[in-house]
Amino acid sequence: ETSTNGGFGKAYNATGGSCVAMNVKTGEVLAMASYPDYNPQSFADGISSEEWNKYSNNEAHPLLNKTMQSAYEPGSIFKMVTAIAGLESGSITMNDKINDTGVYKKYGAEWKCWYYTDYHSGHGWLNVSGAIEKSCNYFFYEIGYRVGIDNISKYASYLGLGRKTGIELQDETSGVLATAENKKKMYGDDWYLGDTLSAAIGQTLNSFSPLQMAKYVSMLSNGGKNVDVTLIKSVIKADGSEVSKDEIKKYTNEKLGLKNETTEDLHVKESNLQAILKGMKGVTSEGGTAYSAFANFDIEVGGKTGSAQTGDGKDAHAWFVGFAPYDNPEIAVVVLVEHGGTGGYT
Repeated sequence: ETSTNGGFGKAYNATGGSCVAMNVKTGEVLAMASYPDYNPQSFADGISSEEWNKYSNNEAHPLLNKTMQSAYEPGSIFKMVTAIAGLESGSITMNDKINDTGVYKKYGAEWKCWYYTDYHSGHGWLNVSGAIEKSCNYFFYEIGYRVGIDNISKYASYLGLGRKTGIELQDETSGVLATAENKKKMYGDDWYLGDTLSAAIGQTLNSFSPLQMAKYVSMLSNGGKNVDVTLIKSVIKADGSEVSKDEIKKYTNEKLGLKNETTEDLHVKESNLQAILKGMKGVTSEGGTAYSAFANFDIEVGGKTGSAQTGDGKDAHAWFVGFAPYDNPEIAVVVLVEHGGTGGYT
């Protein structure tokens, strides 16, 4: 994991969470759920003051759709972005290896890999697939240093991070993408090397919704093709004719105040994507951080666990992102457990 050692010997006080399932080829939302929930009938009948106060004073925010209205630091599930930036820029190849000695040193400063403890040093020599499987911070620090924040943010934005998906629901968050421009805008500060290294492993300003992460995983697994996230399968008129997708999009965009965004196809190489997906398969295979959940599963799955510190002294948020079947992906799944501690639990 990126931000916390976690571990299965500890119980975590998880307060809420959300999950999304998406068709990786079309962007159709197959399922989305937010917890804790509420009784919608109460609002139809006229909600009592007592029940309203129960919902509004609940620190777990049951009235918030956490799949698309809340944004969370991604931690390790962001590392596939950095991997793509490294491979596509030519800063690293699929076969190049980096030696994780446990402590990354640059310009007199040090950043430790999560694996560095009193009992062992680093992960040793890893290629990009192995670095994703082991979630090696050191590897991605070095890639971040080589490619720079502009390259990382370019591919993150292409994969849908830091911008609205355009789903047909109100109050969708854009999240925040770590860039020098956003840091200056939000805090008035300059961008430093340490910011780039932290961003490379999904920290600093990076903050995204589970729905954005579902689009991201869909694009990783479908060959890098953009998907239009939608809840609407079709709209049929009274005369039996079908309303066009363009007409539906125009109508919903006007209602939600959204602009049509054209996404330039960055033509990510299939071989580079396959190297990343291979690492994600290792996560669910023997020795991987999600192996226990998929050990007896009949379908091969690619995945990535992550944990991200909240900055409020509470346990880290826990993530799992995945896709299946591995050889011909159809569905992407994202699970976020607030203060769940470690992604292996999700």
